[in-house]
Amino acid sequence: MILLLTAIILKLFLATCRVLRKRLSWVVMISRSVWAILAVLFFFGFSLAAIAGAGWTDFAPVAELRPTSQVRYVVRLKVSENPSGCRTEEFFFQDYTASGSRQMFRALLSAVEHRKDVRVYVTGRCNLDGYSEISAVSIVP
Repeated sequence: MILLLTAIILKLFLATCRVLRKRLSWVVMISRSVWAILAVLFFFGFSLAAIAGAGWTDFAPVAELRPTSQVRYVVRLKVSENPSGCRTEEFFFQDYTASGSRQMFRALLSAVEHRKDVRVYVTGRCNLDGYSEISAVSIVP
């Protein structure tokens, strides 16, 4: 499914390049090898984006819970597996404005207070620091 989607996107990109090449005179001057390199880079970029996924992490203790003044809170869990594929596997974030963010923060704070393990549901979205966005929290009773 991912490969099919990537192939479709690549075809659309190449078609767009052909149209641009016809409309813009300077684009005609670019050699076919440069277009091939651009197409490969575009294809590779979408392939990497497709690797990121949503899902539950494994249960782990909360190593750090950090409220910030930057519109989001950050939590560090010592997970062994993070399905999001984000660069920083142990760090997660949620914006204060997101639906349910207050309840998720309270659940995480409760887990810290009672030394309970938690798991989080990652959306597959990464921020610039490589942290995974979360949309749910589950606590082990």
